[in-house]
Amino acid sequence: MEKTLDTNTYCTLYLIRHGETEWNVKQLIQGHADSPLTALGIAQVTERANTLADIHFDAIFSSDSSRAVQTAEIIKLDREIVVQASRLLRERNHGSFEGVHYEEYQKQLKDKLAERDLLCPSEQDTFRIADIENDAELTTRLLLQLREIALAYPAKNVAVVTHGGCLYMFLVRIGYIERREFSFSSIQNAACIQMISDGVDFFVKETWGVQKK
Repeated sequence: MEKTLDTNTYCTLYLIRHGETEWNVKQLIQGHADSPLTALGIAQVTERANTLADIHFDAIFSSDSSRAVQTAEIIKLDREIVVQASRLLRERNHGSFEGVHYEEYQKQLKDKLAERDLLCPSEQDTFRIADIENDAELTTRLLLQLREIALAYPAKNVAVVTHGGCLYMFLVRIGYIERREFSFSSIQNAACIQMISDGVDFFVKETWGVQKK
């Protein structure tokens, strides 16, 4: 007999991308470097906060990058919750390419990016491009934090503010999307992904601001 999962005990996660930043507008690689939210970014997050206003959040976690913390503080609204910041939720570390224009990044790494795209998924995960954090390193730390949160808050609602690259690779890692079906730009600023987790598996329930190519 097939076992029925008691999803009522699962943690409900609301994974949220930060709002638009000044570097987003300038198309500069951010990574662990930082940039404040623009006026539009604040408006985007405020609108997302309003759509989530009726949800009782038992906790709010955030990347420790200021653009994510600023987003989390807006999402919090008047809830009496302390935002818990974690470096495990940071964007991919782009090393020496942080602050570089996206087109220049693509130009300098054209051959390495093309080489990676020819590999099978498991090889892509560990493929190293310059001094940039690879997919396996990014998703391992991200999953570690998300699983810890899910185990600590069974049957609770938790908001988690992170970054577009993190969300994209996380959805690839859990098999919700394929690389060729989505791109980094598919995760819009202030996008939100609702999912449930028992600390092991993750199941996407609904998404806002996530678009296919």
